[in-house]
Amino acid sequence: MTSFPNNIQAILFDMDGVLCDSEAFIAAAAAQMLKETYGIHPTRSDFALFIGMGEDRFIGGTAEKFGVKVTLPRDKDRTYAIYLDLIKGKLEPLHGVKEFIEDARQRGLKLAIASSADDIKVLGNLLEIGLPFELFDAIVCGKDVVYKKPAPDIFLLASEKLGVDPRHAIVAEDALSGVQAAVSAGCLPLGITTAFSAEELSAKGALWTAANLGEARKLFL
Repeated sequence: MTSFPNNIQAILFDMDGVLCDSEAFIAAAAAQMLKETYGIHPTRSDFALFIGMGEDRFIGGTAEKFGVKVTLPRDKDRTYAIYLDLIKGKLEPLHGVKEFIEDARQRGLKLAIASSADDIKVLGNLLEIGLPFELFDAIVCGKDVVYKKPAPDIFLLASEKLGVDPRHAIVAEDALSGVQAAVSAGCLPLGITTAFSAEELSAKGALWTAANLGEARKLFL
């Protein structure tokens, strides 16, 4: 596995599927909201196409498959309320997350979260998995940009906030749309195979793939 280049200045982390695996929880929360509000019964697989695109699309796109148009932000707010209750005592950091961040810090790299999710979910996740906000030099959420992944905006904004050239920033992503966004931003994509295979992530432009950040630590060597 080829190591990271020496001119890297920053790591931009997607949240879901990279720092923690909350996809099952947010899908369950959205499914419960859609059931109680519209009487439809989506399964987790119905949400798969919209992973990484932000909750507006995650919820709305799935509802459209059932011929339903959701009411935002009301339905999203209800989904988050269910979600934050579901993750209590259950959401954990994925393997190697804290060690990877420690390695990056020791190498003097700047760190940012760049997630299409809204801040209420990002901050709730960080609290639950025990990662202090202060670990990160910037946190960029879905509400901070107009165009979500696969548009490059979120990674461009995160790079700007860190004061680094996107070409010197690694993006850790598990979603195909996120890898596409990283490529479009000119960043260097690291594909985490939480939701998609290494082959699928590489086909979208991932330069490296790993099962988790624990495995990806080897790329620092």
